Amino acid sequence: MLPWVVVYAEFGPVKNEKLVMKRILITSALPYINGIKHLGNLAGSMLPADVYARFERLRGKDVLYICATDEHGTPAELAAEAAGQPVQDYCDQQYERQRAAGEGFSLSFDWFGRSSSPQNHAFTQHFADRLEGANLLEERTSAQIYSIDDKRFLPDRYVEGTCPHCKSEKARGDQCDSCGRLLDPTDLIDPYSTVSGSHNVEVRDTTHLFLKQAAMQGTIRKCVEAATDWPPLARSIALKWLDEGLQDRAITRDLSWGVPVLQNGKPRPGFENKVFYVWFDAPIEYIGATREWAEANDKDWESWWRTDQGADDVSYVQFMGKDNVAFHTVSFPITMLGSGEPWKTVDRLKAFNWVTWYGGKFSTSQKRGIFMDQALEIAPSDLWRWHLMANAPESADAAFTLEHFQTTVNSDLANVLGNFVNRITKFATAKFDGQVPAAGSPGELEIKLYAELDSHLAALTKHHSAMEYRKATAETRAIWAAGNEYLAEAAPWTAIKTDPDRAAMIVRTALNLVVISAIIAQVFIPDAAAKVLDAMGVPKGNRNWPNEPASVLLDALPHGLAFEVPEMLFAKIEDEQVQEWSELFGAE
Repeated sequence: MLPWVVVYAEFGPVKNEKLVMKRILITSALPYINGIKHLGNLAGSMLPADVYARFERLRGKDVLYICATDEHGTPAELAAEAAGQPVQDYCDQQYERQRAAGEGFSLSFDWFGRSSSPQNHAFTQHFADRLEGANLLEERTSAQIYSIDDKRFLPDRYVEGTCPHCKSEKARGDQCDSCGRLLDPTDLIDPYSTVSGSHNVEVRDTTHLFLKQAAMQGTIRKCVEAATDWPPLARSIALKWLDEGLQDRAITRDLSWGVPVLQNGKPRPGFENKVFYVWFDAPIEYIGATREWAEANDKDWESWWRTDQGADDVSYVQFMGKDNVAFHTVSFPITMLGSGEPWKTVDRLKAFNWVTWYGGKFSTSQKRGIFMDQALEIAPSDLWRWHLMANAPESADAAFTLEHFQTTVNSDLANVLGNFVNRITKFATAKFDGQVPAAGSPGELEIKLYAELDSHLAALTKHHSAMEYRKATAETRAIWAAGNEYLAEAAPWTAIKTDPDRAAMIVRTALNLVVISAIIAQVFIPDAAAKVLDAMGVPKGNRNWPNEPASVLLDALPHGLAFEVPEMLFAKIEDEQVQEWSELFGAE
């Protein structure tokens, strides 16, 4: 057994002790059902959540990573209509496409569910019943935009117009992206339907169930102010909403596709043609999907979600783009806390800015940008995973360009990691018969390398724990680069001519560093890392996060262990490919 296989505590290694570790529940924002998601969607929730899940699993934590498709609402209805399919058939088809795309990107969901599941229907109605019993729901008749040409009430996001506050002409009916203010569709100046573009709209009365968010203002503020583990972006968005004052919000819509509104198990009078608002039922699907997972795997779900059933030892971590933060820091907690039941609420929330396409928006209709299925057709998933995390939009929006993608892949993956692995394994195969040599003792260069690796590993672990992905990729690359620098300085190809024992020491150290480099790479580039670890003969059970001193880690491989030269890990991206992809995907 390799020495890094030890029990890992929250702040360091613990040996020969029975350690009770926190379980970690991870959720990422649900991808909407109407089409494959683009690279920005991937980078803003699902991918960083996967990286965090992989990291904590490597540390020996009990991790449950839950995601699902978000299937209700007007967009699904309209997309199904455009495709000439019943909504259920359309969602079935799109679910399989999204599941396959996630699998193609090696997203390690423990369960990828569906918000249209019976479990989510039941939980959604349960929460509504509890909220009504707590006097946090009431029927109200309000004015809503009705499109005469479309023959339908328009959900908030399908009304656009001029923002009454900042005068942006592209404000949506629920929020203005320019100034960030929450809106009602009737607030907009010169509203129009985004379904048809028609300005032939009018205000009509309709009755809905309203969630009395204002009554929970103080409770939610206390939760947000106590959330010291949230990054500044998440806290600032939540506090902005609270500072502006929470508004009561309708949680039902005039639609046919969604969770029906019931009362005593039957359609609620006056709500026969209404369903719950997608933003009410979608976060509840985190619980619904967990129950789906539990029922499919003979597990329990309550111990992950109910503090009276053991969820007190769960650390709940959410990942999402900045547009989802308000709903997850305000509306969903109101639903959970307002129920009066002991639900587990979020402990840490990682929010991301946008990934843009050459500074502009991704657009399916205008064929601008690369979507997950297209990305997999032109390059291995590891390349995308590494680039998106190395340039994660953590503190500001990040512009994706194919030229930058090329530079990142060629520099970090091909020239640094690929070059290091290729040089030393080929040399060791030729000079030491493909076995880890035993001769030689550490010298000054090795002592220097030990200190450098200890420092980098400590920083890397810290950045992963803090979910700081740009810093984590930088530290990962630094460890890979240290391998090349060590080889250049130690020069085993020169030492082998006059001092075979010294050459053996260098080779053994470098081969162990190859293993460490691959182990820490598993969270970002799992396919390439597996190729290296397989070639080096490292058992799958011995690939845990390294937490021993570098002096131990760099002599961990059994002396005499046979290994192979891995197949080529990364092909460089050529200028001709960038040009071809630019034309294909509308790069500007």
